[in-house]
Amino acid sequence: MSEFRIHHDVNELLSLLHVRGGDGAEGYIDLLQKHRTPYVTTTVSAHSAKVKLAEFSKTPEDFLRKYEELKSKNVQNLDPLVYLLSKLCEDKETLQFLQQNAKERSESSANTTSTTTTSYTLPQTSTKMSMQELDELRKKLGNVTASSNAPLPAEVTRKMLRDKHNKKNPTQPNPVFPNWVYDRPALLGDFITSPTPPGESAVAIGTMPLPAQEQALVEDLLFVLVGVDGRDITAQPVLGRQNRSFIVDSTLDMSIKELVNRILPVASYYSTITRFIEEKSSFEYGQVNHALTAAMRTLIKEYLILVTQLEHLQRQVMLSLQKLWFYIQPTMRTMEILASIASSVDKGECMGGSTLSLLHDRTFNYTGDSQAQELCLYLTKAASVPYFEFLEKWIYRGIIKDPYSEFMVEEHELQKEKIQEDYNDKYWDQRYTIVQHRIPSFLQKMADKILSTGKYLNVVRECGRDVTCPGAKEVLYTLKERAYVEQIEKAYNYASKVLLAFLMEEKELVSRLRSIKHYFLMDKGDFFVHFMDLTEEELKKPVDDIVPTRLEALLELALRMSTANTDPFKDDLKIDLMPHDVITQLLRVLAIETKQEKAIINAEAADAALSGLEAFSFDYIVKWPLSLIINRKALTRYQMLFRHIFYCKHVERLLCNVWISSKDFKLYSLHSAKWFSAAFALRQRMLNFVQNIQYYMMFEVMEPTWHIMENNLKTASNIDDVLCHHTSFLDNCLKDCMLTNPELLRIFSKLMSVCVMFTNCMQRYTQSMRLDRLSLEQGTMDGPPTQSQHAEEAEKKRLTTKLLAEHADILQSDSSFEATISKFDSNFSMLLLDLLDKLSIYSTNDCEHSMISIIYRLDFNGFYTERLERMAIERSQKASV
Repeated sequence: MSEFRIHHDVNELLSLLHVRGGDGAEGYIDLLQKHRTPYVTTTVSAHSAKVKLAEFSKTPEDFLRKYEELKSKNVQNLDPLVYLLSKLCEDKETLQFLQQNAKERSESSANTTSTTTTSYTLPQTSTKMSMQELDELRKKLGNVTASSNAPLPAEVTRKMLRDKHNKKNPTQPNPVFPNWVYDRPALLGDFITSPTPPGESAVAIGTMPLPAQEQALVEDLLFVLVGVDGRDITAQPVLGRQNRSFIVDSTLDMSIKELVNRILPVASYYSTITRFIEEKSSFEYGQVNHALTAAMRTLIKEYLILVTQLEHLQRQVMLSLQKLWFYIQPTMRTMEILASIASSVDKGECMGGSTLSLLHDRTFNYTGDSQAQELCLYLTKAASVPYFEFLEKWIYRGIIKDPYSEFMVEEHELQKEKIQEDYNDKYWDQRYTIVQHRIPSFLQKMADKILSTGKYLNVVRECGRDVTCPGAKEVLYTLKERAYVEQIEKAYNYASKVLLAFLMEEKELVSRLRSIKHYFLMDKGDFFVHFMDLTEEELKKPVDDIVPTRLEALLELALRMSTANTDPFKDDLKIDLMPHDVITQLLRVLAIETKQEKAIINAEAADAALSGLEAFSFDYIVKWPLSLIINRKALTRYQMLFRHIFYCKHVERLLCNVWISSKDFKLYSLHSAKWFSAAFALRQRMLNFVQNIQYYMMFEVMEPTWHIMENNLKTASNIDDVLCHHTSFLDNCLKDCMLTNPELLRIFSKLMSVCVMFTNCMQRYTQSMRLDRLSLEQGTMDGPPTQSQHAEEAEKKRLTTKLLAEHADILQSDSSFEATISKFDSNFSMLLLDLLDKLSIYSTNDCEHSMISIIYRLDFNGFYTERLERMAIERSQKASV
């Protein structure tokens, strides 16, 4: 998590808690940053924080018991959480708010509980409970507590793990031990608990002399130390993960009993370790646990050799309890550490990376105890061998071979072909993912680089090229992290370089992006002039009446007739007719997870009469691995930009056609032309608006942003940087082109609609005038015109012009043409002022400084300045009220 993300999250938390004053967010951010890594300073600080919280707690014993339980389960980030809680307890204001919040929540939960019924009915307080009822109640409560806390049986756990693996890899089922391995207790190295108690000895040991008691107990202890019940020392049955306890004959002399009780923990440790080895040796628990149990089995063999030597010594010189205690004492520490590790792994249900995290933390915590640290280091090195084999295959070849789901990187079955089809497909992010609890604590810092290294190599492998890191060396566990960190760094740099060179040079990524820019960002002007001229009539039709193959043919013709013919990737450009117009599409995207989402989705029927121009878009064929960069999400963003500019170009052409049609009015008298001066002025203002918006988007947004991206791609060191720069380019273009702001988008859409309605009105009026002119000029002439016919024709034209001028005046007065133009003018001016006002607000309040260029372009002579200032004053007055 970056420092900025931490800063944001802490500020959000403080605002939710209504905390003010003090050091504010900065104090907590410093603490969080300081205590993110599991080093000695953090461990010491966490210990003092634990003590402080225990003192603050009303039930310190329960708190410490819960802490030790979570610690034994290897819960990650437990110490940083405890440290943060201790600091929150020091903040009186925060503490007061939390206490009030807890009180309110407890009251609300009490109210909720009072309305529900419980599963156990208690006798009424007025009646006295009988002993039988009390025993039943105690039994029920005990069963509930036991069922909630008792671990699952080993058989159930193995079956769950096996089913999980088989579901993930149905073609490679887990191997299973035969049932007799688990059904024959004599095969285990642990105590065999008989269902019937052993018979009493003929002579009570307490009645024997002290030397005889001692020799009998030595014999018993030598049996108990290897998991066999003695005559006077018997093992108690264990339930779940309990430690083994023993029953010693009560008639035994107290001095001997004291020595026996000192030695018996070794037998308990042996029992715990043996049970752990037998259980975790099953295939279902993974290769890391197999390696750990193999290392423990080696140590247990040494322990058994020691006990065997003591048995030989007993037969030769009659060992005393003191000598037995002397010989067994050095092994006691080893057995205690092994049993502690076994219990922690078992309680935490650790596998793979979580097992290594626990072993690493134990190794690190035994810094002051060289013997214990050496033992833990031996176990960690042995257990890490299979995990590092997974790691080597991943970072050196991009292959995952993890049959028991132990490695930190998990593979998901996703098809790379869907990148071109599904907008929400996240192949690059979700094909390989990090599983947090499988990350060993010593690889936590390098987890992202490990993930990226394998992903880079995997992409190249899926293109049919075998890649292996040339500097590949065996990765070994060590307390000096730098040793394997350097190996991971080298592999990461190689993988980044290979994939980047593959995409940039062999697959010509930059050339592909330039090709997309030519068409989607209208880089080739002559191509679009040809294309729009060729397809104008076809695109005016309703979208259901358009023949896509005809459009494809016209596209091919336009490509061959323009400078786009030199583009080597032009054949990948395709036609796409969308189900919505661009404004609806953008508003639907922007309304996701908002209150307006349902209303916009329900308004789909409005797109039924979509024209070809509104539905038209380009599409582009991109193949693997370039589809990682130019995926469906990126192409959809290109399409949004294209459709936005394309529609602006269409409106500009309509306004230009109005200008061409207006040339006919030069024939009319000055008296008639003055009625159209307002329309001409409005048309020019609209044209100025559309052209300036286009210039802003193409030359002040897209072109500079493109150059920035192109320069960044030259310095990119890996594919993630390329993805980031490309996404940033598209996001900035969409934002600066007003396509991510619903308010600006709606105003702009209305402005475009006003322009289109105005052009339709003018074209209808011009068409009417042309028809009248044609009807008046029609005549019949046989042969070449004579001089008298020329004079007659000239007089006829003069009369026609006069009649048309009079007709124009009549049409103007009858259809309220002047009022219609005035209404168009007022609507356009009002919307344009609204747009400029909103742009001025966003450019100042939201620091969208690039949008202020639109204001300068559209209000270059201060025509709207006065009205904008008036609107700003009115807004400030409303805000003050």
